[in-house]
Amino acid sequence: MNIEFENHTISFHVQYGNREKKISIQIEPSGFITVKAPKAASEEVIKRAVGQHGKWILEQTRHLGEANKAPQTKQYQDKEKFLYLGKEHLLHELIETNGLTEEELRKNLKKFYFSSCKKIIGERLPIYQAQLKVKPKTVEIVESTTKWGSCSATKHLTFNYRLAMAPIDVIDYVIIHELCHLFHMNHDRSFWRRVGSIMPDYKEKEQYLAKYGSFMTL
Repeated sequence: MNIEFENHTISFHVQYGNREKKISIQIEPSGFITVKAPKAASEEVIKRAVGQHGKWILEQTRHLGEANKAPQTKQYQDKEKFLYLGKEHLLHELIETNGLTEEELRKNLKKFYFSSCKKIIGERLPIYQAQLKVKPKTVEIVESTTKWGSCSATKHLTFNYRLAMAPIDVIDYVIIHELCHLFHMNHDRSFWRRVGSIMPDYKEKEQYLAKYGSFMTL
């Protein structure tokens, strides 16, 4: 979701939960904003709550923006944090760290993201295949520095293993995007209409990848 506040656009991700009794706002060190809200909370109520904390949000994101002008090199130690499904986790929360060298930790963490991405794509892809009534010939998890996903003329789909670092709804967007390329190989109006028919707020997901993609790295 987005709101306009003092000539600034505040973009945030909403997590609905049955256990949430009130709306809370969290800002990750990367600057990513998560709003946790009760399942019954309306969009209007959520946006109003964010607006009430607008000055604080802008102040925090400004400070973080200065600190994060360039993503820092990761240190493979327990106090280092890594993104997984849009949230930051300590290294030992993701993989076993005891007695391993830095190179072994890096190798094992990459394996974790590859296997996690494969599992997530395997679970989410059939959902949107059914909605779009389309099926790729093959699906592969790959390492890429330029693309989050791709679709070939032979209906071969690839997905970047680093997608496991993104929130589920952002992963869903990339899945939908690539499945829609099975109908339209370019990005014409027909393509975006089809994407929007499944995910009307797809632009918010694009904004997330554009803004935080540089932090989704090892």
